[in-house]
Amino acid sequence: MTDVHDPAPLAGAQVELAISGMTCASCAARIERKLNKLDGVAATVNYATERAKVTCPDGLDPQRLVDTVEAAGYGASLPEPEAVEEPEDSARSLGRRLVVSAVLSVPVIAMAMVPALQFAYWQWLSLVLASPVVLWGALPFHRAAWANLRHGAATMDTLVSMGTLAAFLWSLYALLFGTAGVPGMTHPFELTIQPMSGDGSIYLEVAAGVTTFILAGRYFEARSKRRAGAALRALLELGAKDVAVLRDGREVRIPVGQLAVGDLFVARPGEKIATDGVVDEGSSAVDASMLTGESVPVEVGPGDSVVGATVNAGGRLVVRATRVGSDTQLAQMAKLVEDAQTGKAEIQRLADRVSAVFVPVVIALAVATLGFWLVSGGGAAAAFTAAVAVLIIACPCALGLATPTALLVGTGRGAQLGILIKGPEVLESTRRIDTVVLDKTGTVTTGQMALVGVRAADGADDAEVLRVAGALEHASEHPIARAIARGAQEQVGELPAVEGFTNVEGLGVRGTVDGRAVLVGRSALLDELHLPGELAEAKASAEEGGKTAVVVAWDGQVRGVLVVADTIKPTSAEAVAQLRELGLTPVLLTGDNQSVARSVAAEVGIDEVIAEVLPQDKVDVVKRLQAEGKVVAMVGDGVNDAAALAQADLGLAMGTGTDVAIEASDLTLVRGDLRAAADAIRLSRRTLRTIKGNLFWAFAYNVAALPLAAAGLLNPMIAGAAMAFSSVFVVTNSLRLRTFRSAVASAPLK
Repeated sequence: MTDVHDPAPLAGAQVELAISGMTCASCAARIERKLNKLDGVAATVNYATERAKVTCPDGLDPQRLVDTVEAAGYGASLPEPEAVEEPEDSARSLGRRLVVSAVLSVPVIAMAMVPALQFAYWQWLSLVLASPVVLWGALPFHRAAWANLRHGAATMDTLVSMGTLAAFLWSLYALLFGTAGVPGMTHPFELTIQPMSGDGSIYLEVAAGVTTFILAGRYFEARSKRRAGAALRALLELGAKDVAVLRDGREVRIPVGQLAVGDLFVARPGEKIATDGVVDEGSSAVDASMLTGESVPVEVGPGDSVVGATVNAGGRLVVRATRVGSDTQLAQMAKLVEDAQTGKAEIQRLADRVSAVFVPVVIALAVATLGFWLVSGGGAAAAFTAAVAVLIIACPCALGLATPTALLVGTGRGAQLGILIKGPEVLESTRRIDTVVLDKTGTVTTGQMALVGVRAADGADDAEVLRVAGALEHASEHPIARAIARGAQEQVGELPAVEGFTNVEGLGVRGTVDGRAVLVGRSALLDELHLPGELAEAKASAEEGGKTAVVVAWDGQVRGVLVVADTIKPTSAEAVAQLRELGLTPVLLTGDNQSVARSVAAEVGIDEVIAEVLPQDKVDVVKRLQAEGKVVAMVGDGVNDAAALAQADLGLAMGTGTDVAIEASDLTLVRGDLRAAADAIRLSRRTLRTIKGNLFWAFAYNVAALPLAAAGLLNPMIAGAAMAFSSVFVVTNSLRLRTFRSAVASAPLK
């Protein structure tokens, strides 16, 4: 019984259960059905995150939910409040089983398939090597099959367990009581079909090989499941770890967890703001792009709100905390990601769906075969040979290879092209995608401010305006100032020295360059100076297009206007065209203002624009599109995109973005090139087609061979050769994915 610390009965609350013991998506469905049978309970079980979200009626004891799950043959627990739960690490255990099983299985398979290796007592060595594989390596399958049996269910685990045990136990019988154990016994190449007793043949290579192949598939699946909670951990790690709090006029450094509402704390230039609050003293520029998607830093002063985890890019701020802990915007975003992940319907694995029908049919056929041969007078040995042959031939050798080999080759090819596919469940989504939602900042655009234009006043020179302004801005840490300084160095080269540099909070900078008193900043900084008509027109035009205009003046006159903006990636228009060729409708989704968004959309060829949205609104937009019947892919790179990436049917994260976005996504585009999104969808669709082709041929082999087995005509050499051919075919078919080519000419090809 799971230890639960006396939870009080709940009144219409939500309970989250940690579930253990699930081995496939059908397990999650079974638990869900059991919980939903309770009066007034609505439950959703997520196989990937191993969590169940349950809505309880008034007065229901949460312990009853735990008991219901345990009665179904699985483990359940109620997480402690505020506890940080780490997902169960089954990948490491499966990895150990896989390595040991592979090392032991290779010689067993080699000796069975190559007569030249069959020395005098080879069969007994095979037994010694195969026994740990079948009894220890396949133990997770045997446990799951037993749990399924107790509840009248059958899954892939049932088929794997029965097939491997049937092959192993019959081999053991043939060695101990038949003629297979005599010295010098070999498996000859006799491709004949005739009735036989079967007690002179062993099937240890089948038992060991299937176990190893299926373990490989489960291992890679478990590795992808481990990442399910990584998005939440990455989000929470974004926040500051400690903070300087003002106590009696002195700064005291404390862990951020001890911060209380109403505390005054200090945020120095370059530091993360510890929690949500209101500026009490000072003014600065705050880089909130990771949370809001807004590329231009936000100027804040006394009375303005700031959000935890954003970066203070300018002066010293004293902030009064208004929200701490789970009430902060960062924590709320973490909850959005978690809800989106849990609420996303898991696609049941195709092999499990087919097995739900295939396994009971095979078992029934084996029993019918045994009964037929006994009743017809064929003898007990022939009857059991035929029945066991049915189970052995049904054992999914090629089926075990179908998904992992295609996935390994497909993901390996993707990695060469800068595309990381997280797991097999990702692939089915790509086939149905019809709408692709693109974040703007960092996805369609570079996400960095850059100098895009210089307009000098009559009588002034563009290069001189840029040289003087660049020199002054070079001394500032403001993101816009850095963009101007970088642009000036690239265009005019070395910059002159600055004297008397002063930062005018929230407005700009002033100083002396080449003996001239220079001002660079917002037009409000130059109120007493006249802005010539041509410069006023350039400034208005820039701001109308969503760009930032910076005015330059010296010696009492305005000399020019510099235009700074987040620039569009040179490959974005081509990427949008490629996505359209795949039958997808692109939508631009951004937290930026309408004018910026529409300007960017027009340049890259996107018709539908949704702008000025908050992170929670992005999730709502994805949900709205899904409610309209669309299957949505989301491409983003920021923290503000994480929840939408998790909610979307397919999430693609730019590898140049934040860890949170990458962890919440299904596919990661390492190069940060949007054209890789089209490549990722094409590769995923082709990998899925390969997996389905592999599954078809694997099952076709089983179905075609079952009548021969039931008729008692299955020669073990034919069975071994056919099974080997089936496996070789599946592997060869999967290797064809290595020929996949990127549409991006510059993509690395190997």
